[in-house]
Amino acid sequence: MTTRDTGSADLDRLAQIAEDVIARCRAKGASESDVAASIDLGLSVGVRLGEVETVERTRDRGVSLTVYFGKRKGSASTADLDPASIEQTVEHACAIARYTEEDPASGLPDPALLAKDIPDLDLWHPWDITPEEAIQLGIEIEDAARSYDPRIDNSDGASVQVSASMTAYANSLGFTGTERGTHHSLSVAVIAEDEKGMQRDYAYDSVRAAGDFGDATALGRKAAERTVSRLGARSLSTRDAPILFVPEVARGLIGNYLSAVSGGALYRKATFLAEHVGKRVFPEWMQIVERPRIPRGHGSTAFDGEGVATRDSDLVADGVVARYILGSYSARKLGLQSTGNAGGIHNVIVTPGSQNFAGLVKQMHTGLVVTELMGQGVSLITGDYSRGASGFWVENGDIAYPVEEITIAANLRDMFLNIAAVGSDVDPRSHILTGSILLDRMTIAGE
Repeated sequence: MTTRDTGSADLDRLAQIAEDVIARCRAKGASESDVAASIDLGLSVGVRLGEVETVERTRDRGVSLTVYFGKRKGSASTADLDPASIEQTVEHACAIARYTEEDPASGLPDPALLAKDIPDLDLWHPWDITPEEAIQLGIEIEDAARSYDPRIDNSDGASVQVSASMTAYANSLGFTGTERGTHHSLSVAVIAEDEKGMQRDYAYDSVRAAGDFGDATALGRKAAERTVSRLGARSLSTRDAPILFVPEVARGLIGNYLSAVSGGALYRKATFLAEHVGKRVFPEWMQIVERPRIPRGHGSTAFDGEGVATRDSDLVADGVVARYILGSYSARKLGLQSTGNAGGIHNVIVTPGSQNFAGLVKQMHTGLVVTELMGQGVSLITGDYSRGASGFWVENGDIAYPVEEITIAANLRDMFLNIAAVGSDVDPRSHILTGSILLDRMTIAGE
């Protein structure tokens, strides 16, 4: 796909393009402007039942820019790095800005907040795998899953994904920053059947560097184990019980919190956590921090989408909301300052507790382990939470049997306050890093 050296050359080219676009915007009368130029490379391979289903290579390029004429804003983009296409895109953005209404909150960030240093965060690890090698790897993963148990009689396939991205961002305040990163993933899903019906489950891994993948056949066996363990699933009668979210599900719960304290929801007053800085939302022992510059982190970056420097900070301290998640626009709408989160959050860490998953199951004693959620039944306005779920019923500290076709419900306000423990089993495959989360009680709606 690309190498360390060619990636460097592409970055230099992108930086030159970005700076040239800024000059073009200035020449056309824009008072301020910013631009991002990018190249994204990828290889995607899918196999099913030992046969190749898809092989796809991608090479996407583009420029997106925003211009300001005073407080009037115009944006345009192109999927082409050709100078003529870029010139036309600049013309379009300027034309849009001349006819839009003024917005007092629009504009570039405070110059004092721009990144002054851009350290190497060890994010660039091109994977020089050929399509043939990727196909063979996918077949090996799927074979390991399919051969695990005779009840596994079908497959949704295995995939190998390779990607590399390079971006240069520049604005008329004199800032130019470049970043490059790689993301690679492996996944497999299989289907098992017995006299009570069929079940499907999967396993995946996601890394910055291919050398960080574990054993590929172990990934296949994990998918198989998860699938077979779901056979014989049953429903539950309606009841209230403790709930244990496994890490993959727990990070979604933390994601609900992050959405509720993000700028867009706040200035639109579309969140139940408006005006909650300084108020307790979680148990007093709970800490959530942002660490944007972790080497090889999935969400690591030295600057946000506006060039504002990222920094370590508390999101929740001793259960109390320490700050919101803001870019420049939302910060101005709220009379606050950017937190370096234009474009999103970077490496959120929920401080883990001392118990592993097995320890939390023992602590729960009797209740529901949730391994999968379905549906979109979460309202940030009211905090109401209702999701389809499946997982395992626990009795006397041991997993008793798999369950499905149930709904779990509560209000996020109560769920956050009623977190009983966070596990030490942190899932590293995301920019939200958390272990399992045990809640004291939720309503389970079943038969």
